[in-house]
Amino acid sequence: MAFKIITADERLAEKRGIKAVIFGKSGIGKTSLLWSLNERSTLFVDLEAGDLAVEGWSGDTVRPRTWTEFRDFVVFLAGPNPALRDDQPFSEAHYGHVLERFGDPSALAKYETYFVDSITVLSRLCFQWCKGQPQAFSEKTGKPDARGAYGLLGSELITALTHLQHARGKNVFLVGILDEKVDDYNRKVFSLQIDGSKTGLELPGIVDEVITLAELKAEDGSLQRAFVCQTLNPWGYPAKDRSGRLDLVEEPHLGRLMAKIAGPAKPAPERLDFSRPDASLPLSSEH
Repeated sequence: MAFKIITADERLAEKRGIKAVIFGKSGIGKTSLLWSLNERSTLFVDLEAGDLAVEGWSGDTVRPRTWTEFRDFVVFLAGPNPALRDDQPFSEAHYGHVLERFGDPSALAKYETYFVDSITVLSRLCFQWCKGQPQAFSEKTGKPDARGAYGLLGSELITALTHLQHARGKNVFLVGILDEKVDDYNRKVFSLQIDGSKTGLELPGIVDEVITLAELKAEDGSLQRAFVCQTLNPWGYPAKDRSGRLDLVEEPHLGRLMAKIAGPAKPAPERLDFSRPDASLPLSSEH
């Protein structure tokens, strides 16, 4: 069978969802971003069971309690990977098993956006599962092997999050806590609060958008929350915009952010000009 060639017109006509991770320090209001999404078409994947910030939000919620439950949810949403063996997660066999449990996947059709809060807790659920697997024990002594457990953790998380990319028509927002530290040269360094280093290093390369929800100081001295969206930013926050449509700083509203990403693309010469990132707010470099 010949490979199917997807024409430019077909590709541009496809419905494409946004896959994004949103970083922010604890308490800055990451969960509250749920209020800026359409309640009828958003599913809240509540891993933290800490939904007090969105009490009264009238959308639907699921609460996976284990890593295997989350994997089942991912394959139910994104479908199977035909390249995998039947004994592997996200395979045709795994998908068939999940369909027997959950029923018709068309039940998810009404949801356009999945808000996963948080990847920090998800990593802990995954690590707890990994510590009970054969790879987490030494073959020679049978004692726990932390290196094996952490290696499996990175592989499991990256595989699951990469599989989510195949839910092409869906928007997925992964929320995570951002740690701020000072290095040996007294410079601020930011990193995702997550078990294991592999996921923290590879996650930005998987998703389309990396956004930091930060408190920034305007030129008049006032503080305001904002999305930092571009890699070249004066604060050193983790950020990436694969769409080429976002400014350096955007309003912290996910509905409007999605609308802007779905809007007309910037001309290629403008997208390739990295000399001066645009800013939508007059901000100082202090925060």
